[in-house]
Amino acid sequence: MTDERDAVTISGTDDGHEEGGVRRRSRRKRDQRPFWQELPLLVVTAAVIAALVVNFLGRPYVIPSQSMEPTLHGCAGCTGDRIYVERLSYDFGSPQQGDVVVFKAPTSSWDRDWHSTRSRNAIIGGIENFFSIFGLAAPDENDLVKRVIAVGGQTVQCCDAQGNIEIDGKRANEHYGHYTFPYQPGLPFAVKTADGLSVNPAGREFGPVRIPEGFIWAMGDNRNESLDSRGHIDDQYSGAVPISNIRGKAVFRIWPPNRIGPIH
Repeated sequence: MTDERDAVTISGTDDGHEEGGVRRRSRRKRDQRPFWQELPLLVVTAAVIAALVVNFLGRPYVIPSQSMEPTLHGCAGCTGDRIYVERLSYDFGSPQQGDVVVFKAPTSSWDRDWHSTRSRNAIIGGIENFFSIFGLAAPDENDLVKRVIAVGGQTVQCCDAQGNIEIDGKRANEHYGHYTFPYQPGLPFAVKTADGLSVNPAGREFGPVRIPEGFIWAMGDNRNESLDSRGHIDDQYSGAVPISNIRGKAVFRIWPPNRIGPIH
């Protein structure tokens, strides 16, 4: 014989579950927004992530000249290398001899052949500056890519009897340095004149220059085609580059496909 109290209890419990399930499903349906309402949130989230990556982890750069060949391509008429430059190495450490770095021009003497690509229209220029925060436009500054030859506390000069760079009086191990012209003893790379600095690409000699702490001496691998620290010995830093101007360390070629790979 069935107990009516048990039957009522069981029936009431089932109804309660069904009723609760209906309420939960209804709540889920009300909480689920259409895609067009979710899209702005997704866009903002992606933009914030992109800004954090670009400003704290690293960003891509285009090589604009041949000053780093053959390590990096940027010759006229060819497809310039695109490289990835990471920031973390110098957030937790210092530049080392041999590193390939991107840095902002430290003095006006480095800007002689540079022109801003920003629109003269204030609104468009402002939009370009805004996009640069997220890596969608290049920063409005003269960024250069060179190799670290010497760091703070070291003395750099050229040349020894074979035309090699010396650091603290010892020959530097520079397998990456490329010269078009043979070494001519007594022929300097740059000479100070009354009209400014006169550069002779066929020359090699410079220095000695003692690098202050917090600075580096930077040169292109394509030595006869690079206007680097040697070509700015008349500025306020005697050609040295402040570490605070370094944007990061070049670690990888990301374009073109046939040159993708790490930068050593």
